[in-house]
Amino acid sequence: MSHRVGIDIGGTFTDFALLDVSSGHIATHKRLTTPAAPASGVLEGLSDLLVEEQVPVEQVEAVIHGTTLITNAIIERKGARIGMITTAGFSDVLEMANEHRYEMFDLRITYPAPLVERSCRVEVNGRIRYDGHVETALALSEVKLAVRHLVEEKEIESLAVCFLHSYANPDHERAVRDIVRADYPELFVSISCEVFPDIREFSRWTTTCINAYTQPLLDRYLRDLEQGLFARQVRAPLFIMTSSGGTTTPAVARSFPVRIMESGPAAGVLMSARHGEMLSIKNLLSFDMGGTTAKGALIIDGAVNKRYEIEVGRVHDFKPGSGLVAKIPAIDMIEIGYGGGSMSAIDARGLLAVGPDSAGAQPGPACYQQGGKRATLTDANLVLGYLDRASFLGGNFDLSLPHAEAAIVEGVSEKLDLPLARSAWGIHDVVNEGIARAFRIHASERGVDYRNSAIVAFGGSGPIHAIAVARKLRAPQVIFPVGAGVMSAFGLLASPLTFEVLQGKQVFLDRLTLEAFVEAFDRLMAESSQALVGAGVASRDIKYRLRLDMRYAGQGHAIEVALPEQRSLVEIFPTIEERFAERYAGLYAPVDLDAPVEITTW
Repeated sequence: MSHRVGIDIGGTFTDFALLDVSSGHIATHKRLTTPAAPASGVLEGLSDLLVEEQVPVEQVEAVIHGTTLITNAIIERKGARIGMITTAGFSDVLEMANEHRYEMFDLRITYPAPLVERSCRVEVNGRIRYDGHVETALALSEVKLAVRHLVEEKEIESLAVCFLHSYANPDHERAVRDIVRADYPELFVSISCEVFPDIREFSRWTTTCINAYTQPLLDRYLRDLEQGLFARQVRAPLFIMTSSGGTTTPAVARSFPVRIMESGPAAGVLMSARHGEMLSIKNLLSFDMGGTTAKGALIIDGAVNKRYEIEVGRVHDFKPGSGLVAKIPAIDMIEIGYGGGSMSAIDARGLLAVGPDSAGAQPGPACYQQGGKRATLTDANLVLGYLDRASFLGGNFDLSLPHAEAAIVEGVSEKLDLPLARSAWGIHDVVNEGIARAFRIHASERGVDYRNSAIVAFGGSGPIHAIAVARKLRAPQVIFPVGAGVMSAFGLLASPLTFEVLQGKQVFLDRLTLEAFVEAFDRLMAESSQALVGAGVASRDIKYRLRLDMRYAGQGHAIEVALPEQRSLVEIFPTIEERFAERYAGLYAPVDLDAPVEITTW
């Protein structure tokens, strides 16, 4: 017998799913997350689950893991001290950004501070043109001095190397990495030509800085986890969930931690789509609500939408452009600032507000009896009868109704002169309306009519609020999956091993030859297959999905065009312009422009 384990760490709880591969039986487990030492909670929970199910560790054939560790580190600013080496004259790009104002009429508009302090950004001479030709040779002596200054004087743990147009010619960035490895082999290095090799320096550099900022943190966490698994005699390979819905190896995750920012929530969206497929329902709202936050996603015609730019650490939750930009392949989701641990308060206007601050796992809601004093959503749901004290966490966790009532009375009832039940309902309904509003915004920004979509509700808190949210959205149906509280862990078990690569290369379609087209994709397919073969996948089992980012000449942004599967590159080549026109017409309207078509990203 063999078993696979899915483990999803959330801000409040860590979820486990154990699959018996031969019988299909799935056992589940849930325990409080240990924020101070996340790996400890994972290891203890895994041991408890294996003991409960009487499964020897030798029968575990794979451990698949999802975590929000990277996102939380950025939001809480608990990453590494990092430095940056960049092209002379461009150290302020992180502050200048793209000059977009996310709120046109806000005279006091604020943006998130860069992850790299101004004093830790060092410029060096060396310049590459947009076409890859070297304009100015890299000053290697300046690089050596810059690295020494950052390591010995600024005491950085990790370095981001960000040069202009490195997507067209990576030689200068790789030369800096070689110097660092020779002089300071213990220093973590992220180079933008590998993290995100595409045009637009601001988004490429912020993505690289996020990668550098979280590399030491993830490396320590994975080392603790791997050592703990080994100490418990678990010899099964470890895989990490990516933001795009696939899994990867710890080695790849260590190199590109930015790719696993949304790893846990992505698994839940995939399972929502799977439930829709089994029930023959094509349009769904995936609603995942746990102890700290909620996540929403749209599934249209059975397909999970992806995007290649996400934001983290927004200054304002519902204002795109107010966060740090990360260019990574990810499932298109919206983060909603409500969870079971969301704390209530009376704002300056005298109105009841809930979130985004959360009690988390420590101290947790007042009813956990771990020192929490402020009334949370979980306390309100307990008072309203939505939670069963006898069965919470399998009956292994004692919820205190008196503690919940006392917190609500002190924090809400006395201040608003309301009875206990009315106060608890107020907390509950504020959250319901906030979730519904977030879905409305998310759908309207994408031009989607959500009113005929069924809601798939999961996570520890999702099913409690799903019916009320569905009524507010006029959704006709709500789906409550079996094991809803740990469904993201289920999704980890079904996630394929994937590796995505891209290359920024601008070329007009009428100047592109078949030979150049085939050569570009052959190189990308070889790079991705090498990573998968290194993870143990047989070459014959690898499948490829090819995409191009395309636009009309003169446009500022491109659209993604999926190329046909199960066809050779020679067969695909003549159909590229037709597929671009179809995609463009589907997104906007049919057009007949004389402008030539341009490929920007492969």
